[in-house]
Order: sequence, then C-alpha cells, then structure tokens
Amino acid sequence: MGDIRRRGVVALGVTALVAPLTLAFTAAPAQAASCTTQTGPYQKQVEKFLGRPVDGKQSTTDCRAIQAFQNKHGITPAIGYAGPVTWGVMDLMNKQKAVGNNPNKDGKCPVNKGRIACVNLSLQLSWIQDGDKLVYGPVPVRTGRDKYETRTGLKKIYWRDIDHVSDIYDVPMPYSQFFDGGQAFHSVNLSMWNPPGSHGCVNMTTKDAKKYWSLLRTGDDVFVYGRKPGT
Repeated sequence: MGDIRRRGVVALGVTALVAPLTLAFTAAPAQAASCTTQTGPYQKQVEKFLGRPVDGKQSTTDCRAIQAFQNKHGITPAIGYAGPVTWGVMDLMNKQKAVGNNPNKDGKCPVNKGRIACVNLSLQLSWIQDGDKLVYGPVPVRTGRDKYETRTGLKKIYWRDIDHVSDIYDVPMPYSQFFDGGQAFHSVNLSMWNPPGSHGCVNMTTKDAKKYWSLLRTGDDVFVYGRKPGT
C-alpha cells in the first residue's frame, strides 16, 4: 500500500548497514525553513550521531547539520531541532547497523521452511534466508504506520505484479509481491527512514525490491514479526 508522499530515495543495503553511517551535509537553500536556536532533549545524542562536538548546546552549525538530516529523510518540521522523532530515526539506524550480517540471531524467523523472506518490524529490517543460510540482506524497510500496521505472522506470496498501481491510493507500486490481503513488498521513492511509515506494505529501495523480485516466487513464505516503533 503505497504512501502518497514523495521525497528523495535512500538506497542502503547490508553493506551500508555494516559499514559506519556517514552523512554529507550541504548548505540549506535560501527557501528552507528557519533553523531553531532551541536546544533539544536529545541534543547530545544527535550531536554524537552526526559527528558534531558533543556539548549538549544548540549552535548554528549543529542546527544546519540536524536540518540537513531531517530534509534527507523527510522529517518534519525540518527546523534542526533535536527532538524525539529525529533521535528515534537515528537510534533505529544505530540498531540496524549493530545487526551486521546475522539478522536472525534471535532465531525468530523460521529456519525449517526453505527459502523465506523475513521482516523484523522492531528493527525495520528484512532479509531472505534459505534454512539457516542468509541469501540476501539485511536491508532497511519502511513498514506500516500506526493504524495501518503490517500484519504479523507466517504468510505466502500469492500474487506478483511488476508494474502494479494501487487502486486505493493511485500510486505506483513497482515490483509488488503480495503476501497478506493487499500488503506487499514493493519499491518507493522515499527514504526508508521517512516517518511515520507506509499504509501497511513493506517499502523497499528499488535496488532491494528488484533483488527480492528475482529471488522470490509465488508460493514462497514470508514471516513478519515484532512491532514497529511508534505503533
């Protein structure tokens, strides 16, 4: 179920999750929202994440760096405030990075089903495994927001449509692989960390959606577990 909002795409696969997260910032355009001078409740954590001097006090350069991060991931209002939404995204990125190449360390995704696509809602990660062998991923995903949650449990891919368009939201859903009553894997032109989330589908970058399309088939298992932060 595609999201109607469009912002810049972020392509980040397992390599970027394992490697240090690096962010490049440029000067905000003249028409951008004003930068706040207010120190946020997560100022120190945000400064550390962005590689800024950690003094817990808002500065002009702190604000511009935070604002650039917010603009990149569609966090509003993009005024450079180190609030709970911005820190929540950064904290999730840190947790995703910590997973490394062992996304099923907790053993919650079944290893007795052969090839299966796993979705960890708590960490907003997905991967494909075959038994206990990792086939692809983990990759960041964007799942259902509050009241549109991606449903948990063991499913099967029942329909695939490479050029699908949502008849509910009238938006493209490329590389759609449906697994539960209209919920599907598909690509979007959005950051995977763009809050608050999808309308129930598992959003992916184009690169990852194409790979899932090539690796999965109708009838393959999908296992969704956990709970998305904020739902």
